[in-house]
Amino acid sequence: MSIIAEFSVKSDDLALHHALTAAPEMVVEIEQVVATMEDRIMPYFWVSGGNHAEFEEAFQDDESVTNATGIDEVEGAKLYRGEWTKNVETIIYAYVELGATLIQAIGKAENWELRMRFDSQDSLSEFQEYCDKNDISYELKSIKEQEQTMASAQYDLTPKQRETLVTALEAGYYEAPRTVTMRELADQMGIAQQTLSNRFRAAHNNLITSTLTISHPDEDEDEE
Repeated sequence: MSIIAEFSVKSDDLALHHALTAAPEMVVEIEQVVATMEDRIMPYFWVSGGNHAEFEEAFQDDESVTNATGIDEVEGAKLYRGEWTKNVETIIYAYVELGATLIQAIGKAENWELRMRFDSQDSLSEFQEYCDKNDISYELKSIKEQEQTMASAQYDLTPKQRETLVTALEAGYYEAPRTVTMRELADQMGIAQQTLSNRFRAAHNNLITSTLTISHPDEDEDEE
C-alpha cells in the first residue's frame, strides 16, 4: 500500500534558499514537477507574498534552479517554469530513483513543507536513509497509508466527509440563495443536524488546511 508522508526540510537542503533568504517575505509553492527522459526535473512554481523584483534579482544567482522562465502572473503571484539542478538532491533522488510523487510543496526562507507519496514503506525508508546519509536535515511530521481514493486522500477527507460535501453541493446547499436547509439536508442523509454540522466543520477544516497549508490539525474521532 502506498504511503503519504509529510516532511519539513531546511530550505538550504532543498531549493531556492538564496532567493528566499534575500526576499524572506516571499512564498514559493510548487504546482507541478515533470521528470524528463534525460532525468531533468522541471518544476512549475508560484511565487507570491512580497517584493518580486528583489526575489528575481536573487533568483538569477540561485544555484538550485536554472533556465527559469516567467509563464504567468495572476493577482500579484507569478508562475515560473525552471529546471532543478543537481543541488536539489532530495527531489532528484525521490523522483528519479524511487519514483515518489510530490503532492504539495511550500517553501519559505527557513523551511520547505513537503507532502509526498511513496509506493511502499520500503521506498519511504530508502528516502529517509538517503537524507540521513547525505546530511539532509528533515523533520518527519506524519505518515499515513493511502486507504482512500486520491480525491479524498489528497484533501485529507474521510469518506463520510467527502460524501457530505458532495451531497451538499448536489443538493444546492452552497448556492446563493440555498435551495436546501441544513435540517433538510440532514434529513435527506438520515443523520442528526448536529452530526451534519460537525461533519461540515471537520471537512471544511481539513479541506482548507490541506489545500492552503501542509500541517494538519488533529481530528476528533466523532467528527467523521
